[in-house]
Amino acid sequence: MSYVKPLMERNFLEYASYVIVDRAIPDIRDGFKPVQRRILATLEAIDDGRFHKVANVIGETMKLHPHGDASIGDALVVLANKDYFIEKQGNFGNVLTGHAAAAARYIECRLTPLAKEALFSKKALTAFQPSYDGRKDEPIFLPAKLPVALMLGTEGIAVGMATKILPHNFRELLHAQIRLLEGGEDALVPDFPQGGLLDASAYDDGRGKVRVRARLERSKDKKTLTVREIPYTTTTESLIASIEAAVLKGKLKVASIEDRTAETVEIVLHLPRGIYADEVEPQLYAYTQCQVSISSNITVIRDDQPAEMTVREVLAELTERLRKQIRAELELELSELEDKKHFMTLEQIFIENRVYKAIETKRSAKGVRKAVWDGMHAYQVFFVRPMIDEDIERLLKIPIRRISVYDINRYRAEIKEIEAGIAGCKRKLRKLTATTVAYLKGLLERYGGRYPRRTEITSFDVVSKQEVARAALKVSYDPGSGFFGTGVRGEKYKLTVSEYDPLVIVTGDGVYRVVLPPEKLYVGERVLAIVPFNKDAGLMLTYVYRDPKRMAWAKKIRITGFIRDKEYDLIKERAGKIDRLWVGGDVNAQVHVIYAPRKRQRKHEDVFDLQNLETCGLAARGTRVGDKPVARLKIKKST
Repeated sequence: MSYVKPLMERNFLEYASYVIVDRAIPDIRDGFKPVQRRILATLEAIDDGRFHKVANVIGETMKLHPHGDASIGDALVVLANKDYFIEKQGNFGNVLTGHAAAAARYIECRLTPLAKEALFSKKALTAFQPSYDGRKDEPIFLPAKLPVALMLGTEGIAVGMATKILPHNFRELLHAQIRLLEGGEDALVPDFPQGGLLDASAYDDGRGKVRVRARLERSKDKKTLTVREIPYTTTTESLIASIEAAVLKGKLKVASIEDRTAETVEIVLHLPRGIYADEVEPQLYAYTQCQVSISSNITVIRDDQPAEMTVREVLAELTERLRKQIRAELELELSELEDKKHFMTLEQIFIENRVYKAIETKRSAKGVRKAVWDGMHAYQVFFVRPMIDEDIERLLKIPIRRISVYDINRYRAEIKEIEAGIAGCKRKLRKLTATTVAYLKGLLERYGGRYPRRTEITSFDVVSKQEVARAALKVSYDPGSGFFGTGVRGEKYKLTVSEYDPLVIVTGDGVYRVVLPPEKLYVGERVLAIVPFNKDAGLMLTYVYRDPKRMAWAKKIRITGFIRDKEYDLIKERAGKIDRLWVGGDVNAQVHVIYAPRKRQRKHEDVFDLQNLETCGLAARGTRVGDKPVARLKIKKST
C-alpha cells in the first residue's frame, strides 16, 4: 500500500496537468487548444492556395496530434464554422439546426486570408518543439496578432477546473485594442453567431453571466409568433423540442409548429383559438430555450499554468503581446534588409571595381581569398558593416554569367529601395504604438466589413415563471374519500390553477395549511374551504368556533406569510371546532347564540354582529360572543 499511494499521486498529477495544459484549456498567447493549433499549423504547411480534402488534412495533422482522427475532424469542423480562419467548401453542418457535417472525404478547406496574415509569421519568430513522436516539429504557440481567445470563444472541462469564454465581435475587439493603445478603455460584451437579443448587465467583465433571447416576430393579428434568431448554445431542433415539451406539460398553448429554417432561422408557432402572442411570448421566455442564461468563466493557460482572468486583463495582455510581435517582425525585417544591403553593396564593389580580376593569377585558395580581402578592403568606407569570411565565400560564388549581365543602374535602384525600406522600418520602430494602431486599422479596413455585430445589446426584465404560468391544472375535492388534487374526481372546490398557485386548505378541526396543487393529497372528510392564496394581499378569514368548554368565539385574521405544507392552528384548543367559516373580512351576518339550559337561567340567548369584529392575530382567542356555554348557534343576515 505504501508503494501504491505515491504512484497514484504522481500519475494523477501528471494526468491532470496534461489534460489542463495540453487538451482542454486554451493558451492565452494564441487562443487555441493544442488540437486547433496543430490543425492550423498543418494547413499552413501544406498551403498551396487550393482547397484540401479534410480527410487529407486530418491525416497530416495526425503526425502532430496523438489522439486520433475523430478529435481532429470534430475540432476542424467547429473551427471552420467560426468563419474566421478556415474557408469551407462542402457541407460542414449547420450551427443553426445542429446538423452534422458530411464525411471528411467529401468536404474541403483551406486557410482564409485573415489567418495567413494574422496567425503566422516567419519561422525565426515562431517557437517550435518536437511532436509527440519526435519525427516533426510543431509550434509551441502561433505568433497570432489577434485576440483569438476572445474572438472565437471556447469551453473545456479539465481536471478540477473548466473554462467557458464567450465569443466577442471582431471589430469591437480591434477597436478596443486601438483605444487601449491610445490610452482609453472600452467595455466589451459578447457577440454570438446565431444573433438574438443580449442582456449583459450581469456580465461583470467576463466573471458573471449573460441572458440571451430568441428574436420573436409577432404577426399583425397576433395569432402567430415567428422565431427569427435563436440564442447561443441552442439549435432550432433543441429549441423546438423545448417548446414541444412545454406544451405537453401545459406550460403554454401552441396549436402547431412549422420549421422553415434554411439559411436563416424561421420557426413559425401557430396559436390556438383564444390564445394571443402577448400571452405566449413571456411563457416562451420562461419555459423554453427562447431564453437561456450563459455563465462566463475565463480560464486560460498563462505562463504554463491555468489562470482566471477578466476580459480587460486578457485584452490588455494580448495588446501588449501584439506590440511585441510587431516589434519583433520589424526588427527581423530590418535585420534582413540590412543584410541584403550589406551584401549588395559588397557585390556592387566587387563587380563595378573589378576586384574579381585580382584572383585570376592566384594559384591557391588561400591566395584567392587574400586577393579578395585586400581588394575589398580598399573600399571599406562604403561597407554597411565590417566584412567577414562568410561574405568572401558568397562573393566567390557569384557566377560569371551574373557578372557579365551586371546592370549598374538597376543595382543602385535596388539598393535605394532597400535603404527606403530600412528607413521605413526604423521609423515604424520609433513610433511603435502608432505602427500597431495602423496595423489594427488596416485589418479593420480589409476584414471588418465581414464581421458586423449579430447579437443586439439590450436589457430585459427577468420573466417570473409564477407570473406567466398558465392556469391549466384542474383540481377538486372528494368529501367521500377525503382526497384533493389534480388526480381526484370530486364535486367540491373545483379550481383551475397553475402549478405555482398556493392553495389554502381549512378543515373543521380548526387547522389550515398552504400547499401547491397536489396530484392526490388526503385532507380529511370535513374541509371548510379550499381557496387560492394571494401573495400580495394575503387572505382574510372570518370564523365562529366553540372551545372544549362550549364557549363561543368569533375571530377575524389575515394570513400573510406561511411555510408550505405546515399545519397552523386557527383555534387554541385542538378539541374545539369551527361552526362557520367565511373567506374574507367583510361579513354581513349576525351570530345568534342559544345558551345551554341551566337552573334559574334568565338569559337564554345573545346576538353578535360580525360587522363589529376586529382583526386579531393567529394566536389570539378572538372575541367572545356569549358569556355562557352554548347549545347551538344560528347565523342570520345582518339587518
